[in-house]
Amino acid sequence: MKGSYAMGGLLGFAAIFGVALWYFQNYAYYEVSTPQDFDIRMTRVGSLQPVTVPAHDFTILNADTSPLKFRACFKLDNSIAMMTESYVIYDKATPLKAPSWFDCFDYATLTEDIQSGKAIAFLAQKDIHDGVDRVIAVYDDGRAYAWNQLNEKYADQ
Repeated sequence: MKGSYAMGGLLGFAAIFGVALWYFQNYAYYEVSTPQDFDIRMTRVGSLQPVTVPAHDFTILNADTSPLKFRACFKLDNSIAMMTESYVIYDKATPLKAPSWFDCFDYATLTEDIQSGKAIAFLAQKDIHDGVDRVIAVYDDGRAYAWNQLNEKYADQ
């Protein structure tokens, strides 16, 4: 009889721990904002310097716990043709999965569209944090998505 109490307590603890872990991975620390004055920067081809580009309609997901938790959905006014001539294309773009409740950022569709050429990925800013690049994927209609991903400093480790 006493063994069943111990086992019940152990299973109860595991269930509570599992729920807490799930909550902290999916909801805790995240903040969603819709700023009017957020600056999106993209790296110019010649100078390799990031410059601010005109953008609007931001929805941003971020957390202070990791630079890799940044995601953004927004609109750009520039054409793809002008952007491919002016800004550095990012060859190894790999969108990271956002929490399921952050509806505007669909990493699976975004990954497929980058691979098929429906969207083009650009280097927004190299080393925005140590070993982390900010990447922007842009569609013909002006929709754009940004995320941070590990660069060559940490990607192969």
